[in-house]
Parts: sequence; C-alpha cells; structure tokens
Amino acid sequence: MKVKNESMLVYAVTDRAWLNGKTLEEQVEKAIQGGATLIQLREKQLHYDDFLEQAIKIKKITAQYHIPFIINDNVEIALAVDADGVHVGQKDMQANMVRKKLGENKIIGVSVQTLEQALSAEKNGADYLGVGAVFSTSTKQDASEVSFETLQNICKAVSIPVVAIGGINIKNIAKLKNSGIDGVAVVSAIFAQKDITKATQELVSLSKEILKNHC
Repeated sequence: MKVKNESMLVYAVTDRAWLNGKTLEEQVEKAIQGGATLIQLREKQLHYDDFLEQAIKIKKITAQYHIPFIINDNVEIALAVDADGVHVGQKDMQANMVRKKLGENKIIGVSVQTLEQALSAEKNGADYLGVGAVFSTSTKQDASEVSFETLQNICKAVSIPVVAIGGINIKNIAKLKNSGIDGVAVVSAIFAQKDITKATQELVSLSKEILKNHC
C-alpha cells in the first residue's frame, strides 16, 4: 500500500493519556467512524511485548475499515504486525534505511522542520512528510514551532504529500489555509475529546474546507 494524498486529510495519532476507562482500540474505531483517514500508533513508553499486543489489536480495526496503519518510530513492531508503514523523526533511522527493512510497498513518513530536512527526506525515499509543530503543543514538549512560510515553502518544494502537525484543533485549523498541505495530523483534538466521533467529523469537515482550493 502506497500512501494517497486523501489519506492525509485527518491523520489521527494515538495517545493513551486520555483513555478515561476506554481501550485504545475503542477510541481508534470511534475516530475512524468519524472519518479519520489514517491511524498512527504512537507508543513511547510501552515495552516491546505490550506495544506489539496493542499494535495487533489496532491493526485488526484499521484492516476492517481499510484505513492505512502506521507505527511511530518502531520498525520492528511494524514488521511484526505487517503494518502499512512507519513514521520516523529526525533522530530515528533515515528513510532509505527504513526502506531496506520494510520493503518497497510500505509507507514511510518523516518528521521535518526545515526545507533542507524535507528535501533530504524526499530524496531518501519518504512517501510523505509530517511538518511541525505548526502551533505550540503539549503532546511533544521538545517540538519547536515551524512558521507558516516554512510550511508553504516545503509544500511547494516537494512532490510527496505533506501533513501539518502540532497543536492543531478546530479553533486554529483555518490558519493553515493556503499553506499547500494535504491534511492535518492531530492527537488531543481527537483523542482528548468526550465525543471522539463527533470531534473527528468536525475536523474532517474543516480540513476539507481549508484544502478546497488546494491543487
């Protein structure tokens, strides 16, 4: 499965900080029912076995709904569950090395903050880019903000899909209009909400609105 631009529309990144008695797979299914177009399982704290068990459960749901399933950082977990791909940061394995491990048919996403990083990631075989943080975010404390101009320049310079990430919610998403992005990646704007399905529906609608004139 190679990534499609439309899969970037509302890219949901999990976070078990807001489970509130629910399971992560329940939350993921609600997000997909609300229109989430891609699911990334992000588990920084789990040990391998627990991460693997969680990944297997989420993969069943994404497969049922035919939604791309991406693992954050962990190539070994992605291989073990036959995920659709992996998302890596600047401090992780480079895209070309991930490609060697995963094979040609998997999706590789790379986090970037500068035009130089974006061009390098594309050259190394990334299938899409995550650019951010576009707004301040509590989810990733060490993420510095990327200016609107830099976001625009990256979108103009690369030929692969670009998703904006970092502090995006229904109140500020409109500020990303005319940036050239293919969609938004969100964490708390979905998973911290009481009604996950409704929150996702709103984000889908707003994301479509800001991409309306996107060529």
